[in-house]
Parts: sequence; structure tokens; C-alpha cells
Amino acid sequence: MLKPTPAQAPIQSLRLGQLQVKKVYFITHPNVAIDPEVPVPRWPLSERGFERMRAFLQQPFVQGITSVYCSNEQKAIDGAEVIANHLSLEIQTIEELGENDRSSTGYLPSDEFETVADQFFAHPDQSVRGWETANAAQQRISKAIDGVLSQDSGDGDIAIISHGGVGSLLLCQIKGYPIDRKHDQPGGGGGNYFCFSATNKQTLHSWKPIEPGESG
Repeated sequence: MLKPTPAQAPIQSLRLGQLQVKKVYFITHPNVAIDPEVPVPRWPLSERGFERMRAFLQQPFVQGITSVYCSNEQKAIDGAEVIANHLSLEIQTIEELGENDRSSTGYLPSDEFETVADQFFAHPDQSVRGWETANAAQQRISKAIDGVLSQDSGDGDIAIISHGGVGSLLLCQIKGYPIDRKHDQPGGGGGNYFCFSATNKQTLHSWKPIEPGESG
């Protein structure tokens, strides 16, 4: 077998360095128990949501996570606790990781919600029916992520359990895309993730389902 030439050796070292990059996994909570009588931020995960979070634990990269952050919404806390308990870690809640503020309308039936969400993404500088604007929500989630990266003291990867709307806005921001709902997480019920470098916020991959073996 030929030995690497001196010119080849730095390339090999660079590749090894790339494998060791600290990663951030931005995870959206999966299925929730919808209750129109309960404020949306207090909705917990449904049993299906918990089942999907437990499936996420089988992802091969989970053991490399050393920090778990989430918003202070119950569904995000529920998802974060599944990961943190599995890894014997404490969760760290950050209010600014929350979903776009929709308290002006509260619960909306599915069809009505989708219509308003379309308008939210289509007019990012306008407050649709009193919702937080997409631009404001994007600035908030981006600042929250920067705060996580600056304060995190773990030596491994970071898991952030948050929400689909702000996740889509964050993905647009770090990829340099205009705000557009075409970058929203796929499917229904949430439970997707994307990954980026903790060093320079370069996207390592876009949306994938949280279940192992599922294609994105």
C-alpha cells in the first residue's frame, strides 16, 4: 500500500477536522395533544409525539449530544426531557426559543390556521391578525441561537427542541434565503430536524424526519 505523500497528509487532517465539527441539531417538537380550551403554549406532546421522540433516541448521533436546550412551551419541554433523561443531562429553557407569538388568535381550526400561516410567511413585515411578524420572529430566534452558542459549555453537540415556524425562519436566515414558506418543515405533525455547525452556522443538512431511516 502506498503511503500518503506529504502533499496528501494535510488533506487527510482537514477531513478529520471536519468530522470533529461541533454540531447543532435544531429539532421541532412532534405531534401534540390539541385542546382548544388550553393555551397553545401549554399543549403537551401526544402519545404519538412521545413515541416519535423515543424513536429519535435511536439516531446514531444522539450519544454525542452534551447540551439540551428548549423553549418554555410544554411540548418543547416534553421533547427535551425525553432526550435529556436518556443522556442524564439537564434541560435549559430559553423563552426566546418559542414559536412565533400567536396569542392574538389563540387556537385556530386547521384550515384557518394554514391560511393565516401562509399570510405570515408571505408578508414577513406585517402582523397578520395580530401575530408576531415573521421578521421579528426570525430576529428573535437568530439572537436566541447566538446566545446558546456563546454560553454553551458542553464539549459535544447541542440539541435545541423548538418549533416549526421559527425553525423555518432560522433555516432561511442561516442559508441566506428570503422568508418563504417553501422552506417550512415537511409533512404534518412536526418532528423534523436540521443540522448546522456551531462554529460558523453553516448548514450541514436541511430538514429530515426525527425517526431513523426516514428520508427527508
